[in-house]
Amino acid sequence: MKNILIVIFSISGCIAQQTKKAFPASDPNNEGGWVLNKEVSDEFEGKELDRSKWFIEGEHGDYYIWKGRAPSQFVPHNVRVENGKLKLRTAWEPKYEFIQESYTDGAMGTAKYGEYKEEPMPVTTAAVITKKRFLNGYMEVKSKSGNAAITAAFWGIGYEQELDVFEQMGNPKKGEKITATSSLATAHDWSPPAQRPTNVFQHVEHLPYRTADDFHIYGADWGEDYLSIYIDGQLVHHFTQDDVGLDWVLNNPMEVWLDSEIFFWLGMPHKEELPVDFEIEYLRVWQKPNDNLLARQFYGFEGPMLYEEQPRPLKMVPESSETNDYQKFWEIDSLSSKYFSIVEGDYATGVNSLRFSGLGKNEKLETDNVIALSPAGAINIPQGTYELSLNLWLDQGRPVKQLHLSFENPKLDIPIDLTGLERRQWISVKKTFLKAEASSTNDRFKIEVRKVDVPDKKATPFFIDTIEIRPKQK
Repeated sequence: MKNILIVIFSISGCIAQQTKKAFPASDPNNEGGWVLNKEVSDEFEGKELDRSKWFIEGEHGDYYIWKGRAPSQFVPHNVRVENGKLKLRTAWEPKYEFIQESYTDGAMGTAKYGEYKEEPMPVTTAAVITKKRFLNGYMEVKSKSGNAAITAAFWGIGYEQELDVFEQMGNPKKGEKITATSSLATAHDWSPPAQRPTNVFQHVEHLPYRTADDFHIYGADWGEDYLSIYIDGQLVHHFTQDDVGLDWVLNNPMEVWLDSEIFFWLGMPHKEELPVDFEIEYLRVWQKPNDNLLARQFYGFEGPMLYEEQPRPLKMVPESSETNDYQKFWEIDSLSSKYFSIVEGDYATGVNSLRFSGLGKNEKLETDNVIALSPAGAINIPQGTYELSLNLWLDQGRPVKQLHLSFENPKLDIPIDLTGLERRQWISVKKTFLKAEASSTNDRFKIEVRKVDVPDKKATPFFIDTIEIRPKQK
């Protein structure tokens, strides 16, 4: 089964195998029904990091997105697993051959790797990234920052989005938001133009302890339309999509990053205080069981379809909308694009939907079929009976008679009657269908308006959002 589908979790036996300590610190009795996502979670046992789960920055000369925040550079030999912990070291390495490049961080300045203001700053750090992404869930680490002017960060990125569950620093030399006794949580909007400031929200939690002194538990409950930040199982910050409106950017799957960086605006680490380790006892990600067979963010029109059996391109930044083997987007041809478009601001979930523009006075449809087509291989539906649901918003006026949804290989048409539906509000439409044959390897999903169904005079606009397919309950 392709990884592009939302994972269907099998609860049978799973919960029985999980010990009480393996549930979120905020929900130790698992009243939320959480199931551990083992593809992303790691207890860091053994003698080295599991390469099937993790990408190590700089290993084999490969860097994903960047090489670290200069003047520090990510290096693979600073990644260790010891005594049941992941340790990301920051070291003073004057003999290390730093990459002869500079890194610019928006309005925060430019620095060369291994050098700051024409003076040597031979600091090496480390970063690891999960190879799999996940959409919504509860992510948690038990960690301790290094006792130096170097960050400890637990964060995630996805299409046009970033969530920093925490940025901490064991011994900063200056600054206010990040101190030795604080934890900074931030969400960033990387949708183009990706220009600072990108903050959607920012929260500073002042702590009754130094983050470098002992291990504590840090978690984030990331829901479809809310985010809650927890420390040692206690809620410290909560906000919802209603609080930020269209700035709600957390709509696509994210990968998890654990890393250390120099923030030179908080002061430089001193040679005498290095080496130090950012230590992580575990990373755990839990999710709720979901029997939807379609990738929710894609069929909610938020972002790309992910083909996670393919490697992520190393230079693929969050704001990239380039189609490649790893991420693909809805296909709308030039004629169809006069009528179909993915728009922001009219939505049932997320922030986007698919809009049919309708026809104005004296306008005629210039094509026999208005089509939005998913990429090949985007559908993997077994034989069986299913319930299809979608959200619709229809304006007043003359409606298109039918909307056609279909599987392409093997062909199966599912017409949706648009006449007589309530107007000017989001409504849910459901339809049961039988899939007599399983999807082929190149099956795809089509959304279609046919000219024969369009009224002769004008045609009211409508919006489509959140298409889902679930096995029909007997």
